[in-house]
Amino acid sequence: MPEPTKKDETPNAQPEESIAPESNGVLPLPEISLQISPPPEDANSLKKLSIELPHDNVPLSAMGRKDSVWSLGEGQLPEDLDKPIDTPPLSTLLIEKPQGGSITVGEDITFVAKVEAKDLLRKPTIKWFKGKWMDLASKTGKHLQLKETFDRFTKIHTFEMHIIKAKDNYAGNYRCEVTYKDKFDSCAFDLEVKEVEQMSQNVDIRSAFKRSSEGQEDAGELDFSGLLKHREPKQEEAPDVDVWEILKSARPDEYEKIAFNYGITDLRGLLKRLKKTKKEEKKSEAFAKKLDPAYQVDKGGKIRFVVDLADPTVELKWYKNGQEIRPTPKYVKYIFEHKGTQRIMIVNNCVLNDDAAYSVSAGDEKCTTELFVKELPVKIVKDIEAVKTTVNERIELECEVSEEGAQVKWMKNGVEVPTGVRSRYRVKSEGTKHWLIIDDASKDDTGTYSLMATGGNTEARVQVDLKPLKILQDLQNVTVMLGQPLKLHCEINPGNVPGRWYRNGQLIQPNDRINILHRAKNHRLEIESSSIHDSGDYTFVPEGYTQSLCAKIHVIDPPKVHLDSLNVPDNTVVIVAGTKLRLEIPISGEPAPRVVWMKGERVILDSGNRVRAETFADQTCFTIEVTEREDTGNYKIVLQNEAGEDTGSVRVKVVDIPDPPEAPLVPAVGGDWCSMTWDPPLYDGGSPILGYFIERKKKQSSRWMRLNFDLNKEATFEPKKMIEGVPYEVRVFAVNAIGVSKPSEPSKAFVPLAVTSEPTMLVVDDVTDTTVTMKWRPPETIGAAGLDGYLVEYCVEGTDDWIVANKGLTEKTKYTITGLPPESKILVRVRAINAAGASTPRTLQHSILVKEVIEPPKIRIPRHLKQTCIRRVGEAVNLVVPFMGKPRPKVSWLKEGNAIDPTHVSIRNTECDSIIFIRKADRNHSGKYEMTVKVENHEDTAIIDIQIVDLPGPPQYVKIEEVWGENVALDWTPPKDNGNAPITGYTIQKADKKTMEWYTCVEHYHRTCITISELVVGNEYYFRIYSENMCGLSECATQTKDSALIVKEGMNLKNPEYTDHDFKEPPKFTQPLINTFAIAGYNATLNCSVRANPRPKVIWMKNKIAIIDDPRYRMFSNQGVCSLEIRKPNPYDGGTYSCKAINDLGEAQVECKLEVKGGFTFYELMQRGVPLHLIDKYMNEAKNVEAEK
Repeated sequence: MPEPTKKDETPNAQPEESIAPESNGVLPLPEISLQISPPPEDANSLKKLSIELPHDNVPLSAMGRKDSVWSLGEGQLPEDLDKPIDTPPLSTLLIEKPQGGSITVGEDITFVAKVEAKDLLRKPTIKWFKGKWMDLASKTGKHLQLKETFDRFTKIHTFEMHIIKAKDNYAGNYRCEVTYKDKFDSCAFDLEVKEVEQMSQNVDIRSAFKRSSEGQEDAGELDFSGLLKHREPKQEEAPDVDVWEILKSARPDEYEKIAFNYGITDLRGLLKRLKKTKKEEKKSEAFAKKLDPAYQVDKGGKIRFVVDLADPTVELKWYKNGQEIRPTPKYVKYIFEHKGTQRIMIVNNCVLNDDAAYSVSAGDEKCTTELFVKELPVKIVKDIEAVKTTVNERIELECEVSEEGAQVKWMKNGVEVPTGVRSRYRVKSEGTKHWLIIDDASKDDTGTYSLMATGGNTEARVQVDLKPLKILQDLQNVTVMLGQPLKLHCEINPGNVPGRWYRNGQLIQPNDRINILHRAKNHRLEIESSSIHDSGDYTFVPEGYTQSLCAKIHVIDPPKVHLDSLNVPDNTVVIVAGTKLRLEIPISGEPAPRVVWMKGERVILDSGNRVRAETFADQTCFTIEVTEREDTGNYKIVLQNEAGEDTGSVRVKVVDIPDPPEAPLVPAVGGDWCSMTWDPPLYDGGSPILGYFIERKKKQSSRWMRLNFDLNKEATFEPKKMIEGVPYEVRVFAVNAIGVSKPSEPSKAFVPLAVTSEPTMLVVDDVTDTTVTMKWRPPETIGAAGLDGYLVEYCVEGTDDWIVANKGLTEKTKYTITGLPPESKILVRVRAINAAGASTPRTLQHSILVKEVIEPPKIRIPRHLKQTCIRRVGEAVNLVVPFMGKPRPKVSWLKEGNAIDPTHVSIRNTECDSIIFIRKADRNHSGKYEMTVKVENHEDTAIIDIQIVDLPGPPQYVKIEEVWGENVALDWTPPKDNGNAPITGYTIQKADKKTMEWYTCVEHYHRTCITISELVVGNEYYFRIYSENMCGLSECATQTKDSALIVKEGMNLKNPEYTDHDFKEPPKFTQPLINTFAIAGYNATLNCSVRANPRPKVIWMKNKIAIIDDPRYRMFSNQGVCSLEIRKPNPYDGGTYSCKAINDLGEAQVECKLEVKGGFTFYELMQRGVPLHLIDKYMNEAKNVEAEK
């Protein structure tokens, strides 16, 4: 067994420096250096952190295994620190990048990053990092604040990071990352924090590297505690604990755990200080001598692991890859020995599986090592010998190696030899010997064979040659009659050599007539029935040899016609009329026979023009230049020579396209289809009809359209996709193997017609004890056939017996089913009928109870009657007021509490409305009319205000108050009769006393006093005034009794001085917006009024966002009244609406809230089949809820 040795190379194949452990067996601490390069000019590059672990201070086991290397941060290995960080491809998102800075402890600093958002649809995402991985979003608090702003004018996002009262541990490298969809940008910058004074060297390490506690005043500092696992807060350790001593005695992989337990988060700063401290060694308490760092043993050898214990009584356990090794009595793989304080574990017969990490624990201490098993190379003991043999012999190649069961590889000409189940090669091994066996060698097996092992290879040449050829029996010349069997035979040695047969130099292949046999030394060529073509020189060539055997064969052939060469059934040749027919029929015979062609008793000569027969050496040719239907018939061939005579017969069949079919018939027509039939053509052209092509066209068109591209086998067809109401014609083509016939005559014109679609919106209109009234709407699709009427059917619930309610078709969309049993439930359906038939029925979804329901009366006042109804005297008044109620309500009218005189006012009542009619209105007809609708104990009232207006009277009195200069002051009193309408203005006219022609001075004047100026000096004027209301000017005017004389001279009037009034004022809303409720689907309007001079600019906003170019909104502004119309709002249009008025003097704003209530519209309720009285009840309830709110 080889002696175990220590491994002299590290796992990285680098030379290892000597390790000199002291007596206590503790290795010195590793020397760790942290080197941070200054930030490069490129802001996208990241800092690199390099860690140097000298080989002479780290155990070999720690160098070779990742689980033994201490880590920095959260699971990051030192060898991974130099790897570049994978980031998405950078883009130019940042237009302003944060710059590094330097501050003193306790000062503030701000870093700013800006992103342009002109091409961005939404806000980009930004993250701030400290170092390589710490996200600062979770660290915001007292000392860190993140801020985001957006400028709507410049379209720039501004991101700021504020560091407040910085501490010395805030220094380091920071990074800003911006992402938007697939775009990414990053910038790195540095923060340098300068200390005010140096820290004392005797400061407790835990206070220097302590993490900030949660919830205290310094919470939110830039430390690493957020990345560590959450632990309950611990009480302060006693200051007498020496953490430095604990770190000095610990292994490198325990540094992170110790830092976490004692609240130290600045691990990098800790390692810097640890490097400067004096390295001390600690003596092991359990082991006097530990295991070596690594061991090496050859495969099959054994290894001894020896440790020396300081305390022999301590319990000792051995481990392999973390699994405890337990001794077993039958398994002698591991042997455990005790010699004084030494504990020995022997591993016998080492294999590759024993290459692992071993450890031994004594109490709480543990030491580890690694075992490396070296596999010995397999060497060639005996080389392969060269072999030279002939084909069909057995070849064995033998080789011997140094180890039993070794894996070897056989090669041929550098390519591995296949050794599968179907391979010609067999591989055998026994002990250290290996064989490659070829049972039946061939010439292809010649080559260089080699065997490859891990410790070398060997090769040899194998040569396979042919055996010498001996002819035991040569071929003989043969003469044979045509049709007789022909046999050729020869014998050669060796017998297992194949060969090939040739005739006139052409290779002969075996077939049904020719049989080639090879049995041992005999080679035979057998032809069951010889032919003329079998004559010639025959040669047999053995494979692999240059020698050959030859013989001649002569076949005697009487004349014969070979009609089988036509390859047609029953010797019948089919030819299309109008084409050329040429039949080339082989003939045989020695000597060459004489050929005669005959049709019936007529001999066909070779000198004919259209039909002729020609004879050549080995064939006869029959030609018809242009075939006709009359060429159909049997043609006889006669051959004669000295050896005999032979005859043959060929039938020629001339085929043509079929005749056109008869005109098709159209028995049935649909909405866009029809069915058509036809009879096959009388003459099929000599070939069966394969199918038909169908075409159609509009009657007024000349363009035919093919309907099928695949042949229609039957004599029926259904054209589809036709236009309803348009006349069509169809025709048919017959198709056989020759071609397509001419088209048939067109069919008679027909028009496709379709039934209508089902009626729509079937609802119940009224129900009594014996009748049910149904209403519906016409079908959506009626078609060209029109609509003849409707058929109403009903059945009792629980049965399928549908009863026709109307014996004749009804054209109305309303029908009353009578004669129904009271309190029964029925189902109703309606069909639309036209010339094409009945449509699919529209069935009411729910059953109807035949029982009259008392419905309280309800007056539905039209919107225009909710305000005062104004009419002029003499006009007709015709007001229709609808109402609802069941049974038919009783209607009564009162005017000002008194009954209405029917001679002056006509009232007509129907089942659903009441009409009040005044043929010629008078002012006495004005007043409040009260309508009462009553059903049993229920009633409803409504008041309609009617106002009859007329022209007003003239003003009562007009006088001249004062005359001065060119001015006259007039004053008057309003008219006594205003025409039952407010006075809207006055018209003042003047007339010169000389001419008394009246001219209008002012129209639509509202006051009762006026000053008329710019009168002609020296003239004398009269004045008159007309009153005006909504009906127009009064019929007459009131004239001044006195005249006003405009004096020419002697009067000097001093006009008083007036100061111009400044009408400018800032905007002020005189009428604010009010909160409004709107119904979804109905237009809503918001109104307000504003006063300002100059005219202000009005801006409407929704949720503080200006409404610009939105087609759903319309804005109006007229005489200070501002309106916003919202077209068909939906619930999403609700919100806070604002109106802002701006001019040069200031601005003002009012706002209100708009709430849009969704609900079913009247049309949607009708579509769902809801009765009209329920729809009205639903709409009124919705309005009442609005009024309450």
